[in-house]
Amino acid sequence: MEKIGLARVDPLIGVTIRSAIVTAGLLMLTFLLGKGRALVELDGKSVLIFGASGIMAGLLGMWTYYMALKMEATSKIVPIAACYPLVTTLLSVLILKEGITLPRMIGTALIVSGIWLVK
Repeated sequence: MEKIGLARVDPLIGVTIRSAIVTAGLLMLTFLLGKGRALVELDGKSVLIFGASGIMAGLLGMWTYYMALKMEATSKIVPIAACYPLVTTLLSVLILKEGITLPRMIGTALIVSGIWLVK
């Protein structure tokens, strides 16, 4: 659906509209489910961590994705964008010091192979 919307809209405007609607929906859901107090009582560190994640993935990631969708075929961009498990695997090993297992190595190799096949 994003590709259709981007036909006449700048990618940054598209991300802005999408994010505003998602934010409104999340706030309504949070309060409807009685989680409003937990939201208000969050500590500063948690806010910073989720905020940084939101800027990297929600803003920079989506903006880059929308710019790529506007310039290239969806069938080429979506599989490449779906390689985030590869990035997650690398970061989990490097930053979180998670172990490397055979299933993870095979899964990562399959992701890279899939991206290579689509290009």
